Amino acid sequence: MSQQGYVATPPYSQAQPGMGGYPAGFGSSPAQPLYGHYGGQPQSFPAPPTGLMKPVSSPSGMPPPEVSSQYGSNIQQNGSHPQRYPAPPAAAAASPYGHPPNSPYHTIAPQAPAQQLTNQMGSMNLGYGPGPMQNPQAPPTSPPAQQPFQTAPPPTMGQTTLGPPLTGPHSPQMAPPQSPLAGPSLGGHPSLGGHPSMGGHPPMGGMGRPFPGPPPPGSGGFQQPGPGAAGQPGYPQQPQGQFGGQMAGPGMAGPFQGGAAHMSGPPQKKLDPDSIPSTTQVTEDDQAKRGGQVYTTNLRGQVPPLVTTDFTVQDQGNASPRFMRCTTYSFPCTADLAKQCQVPLGAIIKPFATLPKNETPLYVVNHGETGPIRCNRCKAYMCPYMQFIDGGRRYQCGFCNCVNEVPAFYFQHLDHMGRRVDLYERPELSLGSYEFEATLDYCKNNKPDSPPAYIFMIDVSYANIKSGLVRLVCEELKTLLDNLPREDGSESSTVKVGFVTYNKILHFYNVKSALAQPQMMVVSDTAEMFVPLLDGFLVNFQESRAVINNLLDQIPDMFADTNESETVFAPVIQAGVEALKTAECSGKLFIFHSSIPTADAPGKLKNRDDKKLINTEKEKTLFQPQKGVYEQLSKDCVSQGCSVDLFLFPSQYVDLATMGDVPTHTGGSIFKYSNFQVEMDGEHFLSDLRKDVEKAIGFDAIMRVRTSTGFRATNFFGAIHMNNTTDVEMAAVDCDKAVTVEFKHDDKLSEETGALMQCALLYTTVSGQRRLRIHNLSLNCSAQLSELYKSCETDALINFFAKSAYRAMLNQPLKTVREILVNQTAHMLACYRKNCSSPSTASQLILPDAMKVFPVYLNSLMKTGPLVGSAELSTDDRAHQRLIATAMGVEDTQLLLYPRLIPLHNMDVASDVVPAPVRCSEERLTDAGMFLLENGRSLFLWLGQACPPELVQRVFNVPSFAHLPADLSSLPVLDNPQSKKLRSIIDSLLDQRPSAMKLLIVKQKDRSEMLFRQHLVEDKGPHGGASYMDFLCYVHCEIRQVLT
Repeated sequence: MSQQGYVATPPYSQAQPGMGGYPAGFGSSPAQPLYGHYGGQPQSFPAPPTGLMKPVSSPSGMPPPEVSSQYGSNIQQNGSHPQRYPAPPAAAAASPYGHPPNSPYHTIAPQAPAQQLTNQMGSMNLGYGPGPMQNPQAPPTSPPAQQPFQTAPPPTMGQTTLGPPLTGPHSPQMAPPQSPLAGPSLGGHPSLGGHPSMGGHPPMGGMGRPFPGPPPPGSGGFQQPGPGAAGQPGYPQQPQGQFGGQMAGPGMAGPFQGGAAHMSGPPQKKLDPDSIPSTTQVTEDDQAKRGGQVYTTNLRGQVPPLVTTDFTVQDQGNASPRFMRCTTYSFPCTADLAKQCQVPLGAIIKPFATLPKNETPLYVVNHGETGPIRCNRCKAYMCPYMQFIDGGRRYQCGFCNCVNEVPAFYFQHLDHMGRRVDLYERPELSLGSYEFEATLDYCKNNKPDSPPAYIFMIDVSYANIKSGLVRLVCEELKTLLDNLPREDGSESSTVKVGFVTYNKILHFYNVKSALAQPQMMVVSDTAEMFVPLLDGFLVNFQESRAVINNLLDQIPDMFADTNESETVFAPVIQAGVEALKTAECSGKLFIFHSSIPTADAPGKLKNRDDKKLINTEKEKTLFQPQKGVYEQLSKDCVSQGCSVDLFLFPSQYVDLATMGDVPTHTGGSIFKYSNFQVEMDGEHFLSDLRKDVEKAIGFDAIMRVRTSTGFRATNFFGAIHMNNTTDVEMAAVDCDKAVTVEFKHDDKLSEETGALMQCALLYTTVSGQRRLRIHNLSLNCSAQLSELYKSCETDALINFFAKSAYRAMLNQPLKTVREILVNQTAHMLACYRKNCSSPSTASQLILPDAMKVFPVYLNSLMKTGPLVGSAELSTDDRAHQRLIATAMGVEDTQLLLYPRLIPLHNMDVASDVVPAPVRCSEERLTDAGMFLLENGRSLFLWLGQACPPELVQRVFNVPSFAHLPADLSSLPVLDNPQSKKLRSIIDSLLDQRPSAMKLLIVKQKDRSEMLFRQHLVEDKGPHGGASYMDFLCYVHCEIRQVLT
């Protein structure tokens, strides 16, 4: 049976270059495609190796297998379920692009078959022309032009299919009946050029083509006609240029300047948005299939449920997907295969991920004085992949195959299967994740570690005093310090605390428990930073509570009359590092800062924000941190195990790209509250601060990823520091931080042994214990590319692509980065089509089942602030979004790039269930509706103008939509079912997310709606960026370019 994928027909009816009636040589032959990893060598697309093509094996005359697909059409005999969404109302038939509403079918055939071409194009691939499989159930009334249906094999084969291949007007075949799958003709489709009413606006508004400038070499779907194709309708002659058609000017649509004259053929109905792959549908289906189940990790290379699915993990020898997820769970056997398919091989590791209450916490193994048992050659730690031999006296390492002696104290007999008798009594032999207690050999200077310290450093310049921030922080700390992190089961926290205030100079406080009053010491020489006191700066909160509370009461009054508006920044971090050095411990600095550091001191910054650089070669300099002082500071922090969390309260540009550099390299976090006002933003900031202080964390960490022979870890992304190519250093690592690792082949992998990886993290616990946390994972290897595509995980892939792109934008123009993203995507999908799917017409878009929603995520990534290149967005906001994404785990990037849009107007108040999210598009909003949108960073409650007055009354306690105040930022607490249900939904969302979200209440047609709309990722981006539909067409063109 051939491996079928997800097939879509592009929404244009004109035949494409090289098929139908056009000469095959249309357009210049593609140059070398620019793909591979950022900065990699360009290469040509190789022919498939022998043995990759799976033949079609359906015996002739046999009915095809039943097809069940979530994109099922209404035809029950094909085994699909009925259409999920109601048909659009008549008014919606008028296409938003101004095509006249026309009948859904331009029927040539009798009515019966036309009924079957539903707009749900899914479970069947409507082939006109003999297909690989004959379907005996084809209706007898079909005209000769319409050959029997060609049915896609079932989704288990890893592929889904969309729509009929379309033949062009010049084709010798009779044109098939136009189903709504055949969208507007090429010249008039907004995705690929102009439209009479739009004056040729491009798919990415204000951005030229989807990626401004000429198409990248070899990726043009838009090259100039070759000889003999010059005068065709819809393709204006292009000037000869290096890449084919050159840009026509800033407002034009690149090579197609659309206009009425360029329309070819009558306008047709546009593609039905319900028929293209839907993220909400994919997550719903996975939840239905695997939700609520126990996922046991005893099999090599099994694909876990999606991050959006609720499931329970039972560790039976491989790490839980909460700790490790991979871009694919079946690695290609050779480097050539990996190069051919372009799917990045990566793992996203979240070593401290939070486990739900119903899952077992990690066991701690103690081997006493000898410490953990390790392979002599590669130093891998004892794990389930070690094979015991010679009656249990020796073991063979699963990573490097070295044979090691078993220490006498660890000896155990083997059973008749060759397994140790104590297998299930030892976590390190039977589980994927566990911890070892480390010996003194693993500690700094071979001395036991001290418990870490938290230092709170408050900017007391004029801006922070005036806004009320300083008072707010001081009040909160009195209660918050009771919740410092502590070991499971211990009474109180051993974390020490210290306090510093600063503007142009620094003030240290002695809060020793013996003192009646806190003492202040001032350091005004910020060039040579030192800590003026040893004893009494870092103390136990419980012992010094009275003195600390006294200090926190005094600080806001002490600086109440300040006029000092200048601040320093680098010396503040330096002071924290010095304090931890003196105390010989690791720790974290919490810095509350308001403005760009302009005072004369090391690390002084100037305003380098320049909107003129946007969309130029030099735009990347806006995101590059200033070298020098901050680079050295990062190194000092990491070597001392000092992590920095930065809370910023700017009212203008602060050069966040530079100020955020130290937090990003020390496992820290950056929080930003622009134009902070206590009454509007206070609660949001305090929630973030509480989560940040209380969360599970390890300090002074060093991580190494070992692999079995044949491949190795080559690249690391995260809030990390790398001194060499193998050791990932993190001053701290908390439960939300993830490291994304890329693997490359250095030899062949074998299908028998698979690919093994072990992540070992050495760290200090919050009580000062040195430990090793081990996560093991085994993957399959295959010489069949179809296996790799079947085992892909889209959410992990997009995490990898986001981090790669955000790193690449420091060295390459954004335009190039966007081109590389699309190019690599086109190559991944083209390789699938060429090697894994059954033969089909070029006009069909075929996507692997496991990657069918990848294009919507990729398009969303290209519309994010950092990559969009718009002068309307603040440079600091773009830099902030770039930096926080570097340490995100899979679930965070998934939600960020495809927000949840939850309809609330018809929720069942009696049920505990959160209503199912709908597709993230304006088309799903209704005037009478109320929707909640969240992406892990922002939370919006959107109200339609016709929202029922009784609902508004019950939720907001005002009589109608018109009575709602403009600047509403919180929900009143009302005693009725709707109000309670809505607040409980919001509370549960806030509880699940790593950072707090401020609720923004948005009224339809209000000014604030623009903020909300930029999160509707299936639509055109307000700052530029194509709609999902247009992007799918664009990617399809690129795929065909690769294939031709």
